[in-house]
Amino acid sequence: MSSTKHVAVIGGGILGVSTAVHLLRQGASVTLLSEQGLASEATGRSLSWLNSAGERSTPYHQLRVAGVDRYRTLFATDPSREWLQFGGGLMWNAAGQGEVTEARHAYEKSIAYDSKLLAPDEIESVTPGIDARAVPENAIFNPGESWVSLPELGDFLMEDFHALGGNLVLNAGKVSVTVDGGRAAGVETAAGDTYAADAVLVACGAATPAVVKALGVDIPNGSPVSMLVVTKPVEHNVTAVMNTPRAAVRPNPGNTFALDHDWYEERITEHADGSFTIPDEVVQELADESSKLIAGNPELKPASWKIGYKPIPGDGEPVFGELGQVPGCFVAFTHSGATLGLIAGELLSGEILTGEKHPMLATFRPGRFS
Repeated sequence: MSSTKHVAVIGGGILGVSTAVHLLRQGASVTLLSEQGLASEATGRSLSWLNSAGERSTPYHQLRVAGVDRYRTLFATDPSREWLQFGGGLMWNAAGQGEVTEARHAYEKSIAYDSKLLAPDEIESVTPGIDARAVPENAIFNPGESWVSLPELGDFLMEDFHALGGNLVLNAGKVSVTVDGGRAAGVETAAGDTYAADAVLVACGAATPAVVKALGVDIPNGSPVSMLVVTKPVEHNVTAVMNTPRAAVRPNPGNTFALDHDWYEERITEHADGSFTIPDEVVQELADESSKLIAGNPELKPASWKIGYKPIPGDGEPVFGELGQVPGCFVAFTHSGATLGLIAGELLSGEILTGEKHPMLATFRPGRFS
């Protein structure tokens, strides 16, 4: 009789892949099922700015700081990786909101979050490649922040997944949780294929509430539609992620940029088949706004863009842990999937295998909605 615990993980994004790999590293047997390919949903279109800037609940801040720490540990093993870099984060508000920026800086300092308040003419000496003319009054630079390209991180983790004998099921369609005697017993694919399991993790982004609703569990879903644009290569020396009133910009592998924001959400059209479209001129406008932030204002040309739902629980806080109504079924649903990707996989895998609840996840339990 084998004592190996078998876990089925629904979702090929960063939370599913990370948890699957952490489970395998601890000796579990894992089947990972993805509706389409890996990183085909939110993970493939995330700005993936790794941070805990601004104001949020203390437990959420502590978890995010731990999340960034795990990336710092990974970065230290090979600082030359093009897809994970610690170049800091730079943000500013619109003209006339300098006092708002100052208040944010004061709050960050009060919780010992590394924060520097800069005048426009000080930016160049702190972080390269920024056009200071785009900054109306002041800016905050957070040196400890970073960015990751999640598809490349996923590929890196999947090397371990395959080496450790994980079972990958791609193009599984909508996967549901099967229940036996009130307990999660496995999963079933859209084609009717079944996989028995001792525990199940539902980590399929904005679709997570719909999957657990079939089990009689309600998790409020506040996921908006969003877009990520990747530009064609352009010469630049930007190292920081920029969060500004009209564009959020981060460096991306291959001398490209990743761009997003929310001002154009109402210009996105969702079609009956679940696809999305946006006028080309809106995509170019985002690229033009981004160009204004970069020294020399290089012409940014969109190479590709992806649109879909950005996972955000209804109350904005992460949802992690076992469903009280369905023992053996766990969920991972959060807006900060990139920042929490490594730490969430680590802590959830421990809970799944040992049954011991980690105190850092105490306030994020799905039972708070019951």
